[in-house]
Amino acid sequence: MTSLSGTLCHNTLDTIVERGNLTEVPAADGGPLLELVSEAFGPVGEARVFTGERIAKAVYVGLAVPAIGLDSHMVFAFSPAGVPVPHFTLDSVFGQGTYAFHLDLIPRVDIGTHLAYLDWAHTPLDATFEEVTNRPGLTKTAIGPRQFSLMSPWMLVQRADEEAFRGMDGAVKAYLDHWFSLVEGEVPDAVLADVSDTDLPTRDERNRALVFSPDVDKVWAQVEQLIGAEQTEAVRTLLLDNSIPQISGEEVSA
Repeated sequence: MTSLSGTLCHNTLDTIVERGNLTEVPAADGGPLLELVSEAFGPVGEARVFTGERIAKAVYVGLAVPAIGLDSHMVFAFSPAGVPVPHFTLDSVFGQGTYAFHLDLIPRVDIGTHLAYLDWAHTPLDATFEEVTNRPGLTKTAIGPRQFSLMSPWMLVQRADEEAFRGMDGAVKAYLDHWFSLVEGEVPDAVLADVSDTDLPTRDERNRALVFSPDVDKVWAQVEQLIGAEQTEAVRTLLLDNSIPQISGEEVSA
């Protein structure tokens, strides 16, 4: 039976793959690119990678360990390096007896100095953000300002009771639909002019290095405890840029 946390993430991943016309990058045996194995618990999950054009790369990571009450699912969908469309992310987790989620569109520029970009990429999320933030059954997740500053002010990151978590489908759809409107549409001239001072690929490289840094996000230490340093680094590397992993182990820039 598919878990509640797994269903939310997998439905979102399926939409991204189908609507984005993405193609999966398989392992040599045709299965998921990485099978994740714990020394203590055996097979515990997988990492899957998909590629396309307007969506350069999507990465799914799932970890499920019933023995310790963990069921964690994450998808990141990345825009091309030179395009200002934000990246989409959803974490959907059951752990320590409660549900949690993380939903955001990650900015591609400094939003403190790019109002036209901010109004295009993020302010349409205002109503959904405010409504979800005020829902009963949600509590603040322990994420500090340092980590928060690398994402967007529209990031929804809360723990949830089961009823509140079941109600998250509409909010995820609202964020995803808005993101696809940016992916599928043309970037307005005013936005292009606004972000012309930003080296988008360089900023993206630096931002992703921080977003996925073990020094910033302590979840990497927990993942390493479960699957070891080598597998953890292999997963983290998939998220750092839009290069396409090859079955041979080499990578092609995208």
